[in-house]
Amino acid sequence: MIHNNLDAALEAAGVTSAAHGTLNRQAKAQAKSAYQGMLQRFFNHLITSMQTPAVIASIARDLAAGHASVVQIVSTGEAMQERRLAEIPADQWNDVSVDITPRDGVLSYLQHSFPVQLYEPFTDGEGNLSSRPVHDEEGNPVVNREAVRRRDDMIERLAALPPVPGALDQIVQHFGTEMVAEVTGRSRRVVPKKADDGSIRFAVENRPASAALHETDAFQSDVKRILVFSEAGGTGRSYHADLGAVNQRRRVHYLLEAGWKADAAIQGFGRTNRTNQKQPPLFRPVSTDVKAQKRFISTIARRLDSLGAITRGQRQTGGQNMFRPEDNLESWYARDALRQLYVLLARGKIEGCSLARFEAATGLSLLDSDGGLKDELPGINVFLNRMLALTVAMQNLLFEAFEGLLTARIEQAQASGSYEVGLETLQAESFRIVGRAPIYTHPGTGAQTALLTIERKDRLTPLSLADALAQAETSGAKLLVNGKTGKAAIQRRARSVTDDDGAIFPRVRLVWPLTDSVIPAEMLVASQWEEADRPTFSAAWSAELDSLPSHETSTLHMVSGLLLPIWKLLPDESTRVYRLQSDDGERIIGRRVSPAWAARIANDDGPVRLSGEDAMAMLMSGESSLMLAQNQKLQRVRAMNDWRIELTGFNDLGVERLKSMGLISEIVSWKLKLYVPTGAVGVGVLEGLLDRFPIERVQARQAA
Repeated sequence: MIHNNLDAALEAAGVTSAAHGTLNRQAKAQAKSAYQGMLQRFFNHLITSMQTPAVIASIARDLAAGHASVVQIVSTGEAMQERRLAEIPADQWNDVSVDITPRDGVLSYLQHSFPVQLYEPFTDGEGNLSSRPVHDEEGNPVVNREAVRRRDDMIERLAALPPVPGALDQIVQHFGTEMVAEVTGRSRRVVPKKADDGSIRFAVENRPASAALHETDAFQSDVKRILVFSEAGGTGRSYHADLGAVNQRRRVHYLLEAGWKADAAIQGFGRTNRTNQKQPPLFRPVSTDVKAQKRFISTIARRLDSLGAITRGQRQTGGQNMFRPEDNLESWYARDALRQLYVLLARGKIEGCSLARFEAATGLSLLDSDGGLKDELPGINVFLNRMLALTVAMQNLLFEAFEGLLTARIEQAQASGSYEVGLETLQAESFRIVGRAPIYTHPGTGAQTALLTIERKDRLTPLSLADALAQAETSGAKLLVNGKTGKAAIQRRARSVTDDDGAIFPRVRLVWPLTDSVIPAEMLVASQWEEADRPTFSAAWSAELDSLPSHETSTLHMVSGLLLPIWKLLPDESTRVYRLQSDDGERIIGRRVSPAWAARIANDDGPVRLSGEDAMAMLMSGESSLMLAQNQKLQRVRAMNDWRIELTGFNDLGVERLKSMGLISEIVSWKLKLYVPTGAVGVGVLEGLLDRFPIERVQARQAA
């Protein structure tokens, strides 16, 4: 509503012209900047206030369970409160009726910053048509009646809307000051007071400068079990379950409002999670299903990622794993997805939203005067800001298409190994260095670069039957059993992806005891998966759990030591850098390389020699394929929902000989397939096959 009236008011006031475009760029920029700043503040406060009732209900459950609740916010609404109290005589502060709501910020903007001053056109010395502000004889600005009318109409409509109290006031007024410790910078607040007859009135309460200290002591002494803190009031304080404090209850830390400062958000988490504590806190970031809220989540996710990369050298520590890659809507992947969304809108490929409807709702223009797509399209921040003012239905429609494009790009990058995630720390139950081969020695310093072969041991943590059945209770989930293999899986919903032509491809997620995978919905229909009843599913799931070993052993290869002199000589399939600590305490940082590259280096680029066990491990990892004599190839494939080793390129005259060596034949889609067994006899069969058909080349299949 406001941005459409804003454009009309700017034209009526003479700042812009339908025939001549912008006449006063400075005035237009100031009006747009004031509007966008107000818009972000308003929706941030509004969404935070709207999700507060759910937080209050959760806090009540925490208190019933014996926990202590800590709520982290940024905005206290003090500025709005002070403006409203200034309008009320001091002798009425003992019984006030005042609404402190995010709506006040919008009304204040309309009253003081909405463009109503009249501008007159003139021609400058170079013959350019511009406009300048008009003043009367006494120097007072002259207003435009049409702009004033539009402003007053909007004020009247917005003032009639019901108020939404701020988050801090909702919590304090619901639980009362006897239960809530407020550690903020507010010098006074409006609190409920109970009269002798049981009625509730609201009064202004002054708070001394030492209020934050006393409130913190009351919380740590277990006098008050709820604490709300902001950046202004929480500097240097600790709210953890200290062993020296009376209140050693478990802290449930709600991130109700993250704000824009990543370092402040991280510091806030640290206030309830310190050393010498009885028990760690439970963190609960709070969000809604309003798509435009991603405007705020995106900024904090990006800044947390950057903070982690700068301060600790690894991205996953920055956001504490609270955010997914697709939560950062300011990445290169998001920018590419947004441009493609604009292309689809211009082509009319977004069902339910035409280009005209999009431009009318957002105020954005995508086409130039010739009808083609503009070279300079609105950026991601402008797009996200405009989403804030749309209806929820329109937000969902546009974000569904945008997120489908974004998800497709991120998954493609992750599958190819090109998704940039910074320095990663590998974790496992055991890392044992079983091979160390020098591959470069610096002539000046003697520093070496080594190819390390590391045996990795991971404890398997399969999904229990109880957890699997709990997942199956979610909306859209189904219990499945494969008609051929007899294995069980859970079908769950998955986000659809959108290709560059706007076609939407539905997908489903299949969950197995050890892993999950997203596949096209049409592939599931054509497979052997069938819906099963609860007993059949439980029997199949339990049988697979019983057959799983406790640990899984694999091999990885890393180039460590002096890397810069030979960086360009390393394989360009991936430049990802990892670090780990071996069982004997050695800390290793280096580039992970594929088994194919490691095998080639180990054999000085000559014929590759691998044992049957090493070859099986290399193939089952899926990172390499083996090129054998007579143009034959061994590689891992997915067949009947299981990983198998397939031999391709064989001569039809040699099928019987290969079968006699132990290979398994199957007819798939009317085509003969040969597989190397992956069970206990698989290594022996593979050794015999490699003796008959030696390895000619190891080929990398994916990035390390």
